[in-house]
Amino acid sequence: MRNGTPGFQSERLVEGRDSRGLTQVALADLINRTSSSISRWEAGNQSPEPEALEILARALNLPITFFLRPQPTHGDNPIFFRSMASTTQALRRRTCGRLHWAEDIALVLQEWLDLPTIDVPRLNVSDYREIGEADIERMASECRQQWNLGTGPISDVLLVLENAGICVVKEEVGSVAMDGLSHWSDADQRPYILIASDKDTCARSRLDAAHELAHLVLHSCIKERTLSDAAAFKEIERQAFLFAGAFLLPAESFAAEIWSPSLNGLLPLKERWRVSVGAMVKRCRNLGMVNDEYEQRLWKHYSARGWRKAEPLDDTIPVETPRLLSRSVRLLIDEHIRTREQLLDDFRLPASDVESLCGLPRGYMSSPSAELVTLPRLKEQVAAEHGADCAGATLIPFRSRDAKGEL
Repeated sequence: MRNGTPGFQSERLVEGRDSRGLTQVALADLINRTSSSISRWEAGNQSPEPEALEILARALNLPITFFLRPQPTHGDNPIFFRSMASTTQALRRRTCGRLHWAEDIALVLQEWLDLPTIDVPRLNVSDYREIGEADIERMASECRQQWNLGTGPISDVLLVLENAGICVVKEEVGSVAMDGLSHWSDADQRPYILIASDKDTCARSRLDAAHELAHLVLHSCIKERTLSDAAAFKEIERQAFLFAGAFLLPAESFAAEIWSPSLNGLLPLKERWRVSVGAMVKRCRNLGMVNDEYEQRLWKHYSARGWRKAEPLDDTIPVETPRLLSRSVRLLIDEHIRTREQLLDDFRLPASDVESLCGLPRGYMSSPSAELVTLPRLKEQVAAEHGADCAGATLIPFRSRDAKGEL
């Protein structure tokens, strides 16, 4: 690699370009180079000269050091996308790159912090065809038992997943066709989930999270190539939906609360279980509480009410948000272990990306450090006359306000 930049990591260029949603041609146009140059840099046949690397970094809004850090070994564990058919390859590559950036952040944080211990049951079956509905119900029940959730509604699904050691990211991905993705990382043997917030409601977010949990529990040993088979992918997705329903709506406790398997009968349960009426209809069918004909009638009435676009209570039930990465970053800063600037250097990512991936307020990572304000103190003569103690004057750190004006 003549006249290039020593230490340049070609796979980081691929990751950075994918994460920004750019093709090689689009990036080449941005930096006034040929697409063949981009191709050679990404293949590792050449590396960009320092001047070209600076231009690349500006075009992708990434620090130069990002391209000099070796990529962690994420492994070849399958990455599960909710909507393989309706999403483009570019969108899948972009969200995959974002998830890997979240993993990079978590790996850095683990240099100073002990994240929750990984406590996720796994079926350890390599052939999805060996997974029966009884296995799915059993594993959903095992998760609840292992996490002491009982059989009632789960108050906060994302918090439950994070307490089990799953690192959850929630951010806009730029498309309503993408729901989420997940996989087990070889870098720290930790499961990661990214939930799209583009069409965010509480019920939808919880179902997406439970769906991704299903893949982590049921399908961790399935080979990536299996997902390229349309029939296999359809069945794997069906299994994940069955698990999500069983996890969110346990058979005995949920069925015991249904006085009528109708839309009017299910709607009052939505606020308590925080699950959509549509998901409850599917669960009722899976439990044999309604037959095929009655289910079809329910869906016709469901559509007639306009609920496919939005259900009642979608705008009133609070949406759940991840906490793990946000609290980890805040802890290191609040305890003066690392400054914002040091963490950005550690992550080798722009402040805006760290804020988005960690669920931090916009501007949090770029806000100025706390200022030291000297309090006024009595003159020694005045203090002596009045018997006051002037030795107690101290320097008090005042926290600066974030982008929302909060302390």
